[in-house]
Amino acid sequence: MRKEDCFYLGKIAKKFSFKGEVLIYLDTDEPEIYENLESVFVEFNSKNLIPFFIENSNLHKNDFLRVRFEDVNNEEEADEIIGCEVYLPLKMLPKLTGNKFYYHEVIGFEIEDKRLGVFGKIVAINDSSAQPLFEVLNGEVEILIPMIDHFLVKIDRDNKKVIMDLPEGLVEMYL
Repeated sequence: MRKEDCFYLGKIAKKFSFKGEVLIYLDTDEPEIYENLESVFVEFNSKNLIPFFIENSNLHKNDFLRVRFEDVNNEEEADEIIGCEVYLPLKMLPKLTGNKFYYHEVIGFEIEDKRLGVFGKIVAINDSSAQPLFEVLNGEVEILIPMIDHFLVKIDRDNKKVIMDLPEGLVEMYL
């Protein structure tokens, strides 16, 4: 499985028992939908995704999934996977509707302002700052648009467009 075909679910945070159980921190608003997984992909050496099959699992203190993997039978074997990131195939993401969207879903969408019309294509999402930003390409010019619910009018999945009502001057200052 390629990392591009997966989404980040969380990280193996710590050991839980001397029998090799681990706690996976789930980076999600709905941890309960991941309680009965058959398997996950664990990233080794920042490049290889290895399938790990789950013997049993249950939620632990809201954000953690207590997991017993097949073939991880003791503390030493559990130590080898502590800190590793955990992924699932994109097809396992719950479908979002309306103006809710996954960041990867809108890459390649055109971005349109109610006043200016289409002014570029979303090439990336920058979520490293306090406010996530759409990185938009207009020819050779990169435009950064804050992802603010108040500005968002519609996610038009059929026409691959993000329609916004942006403050006057925000886009123009880049052009």
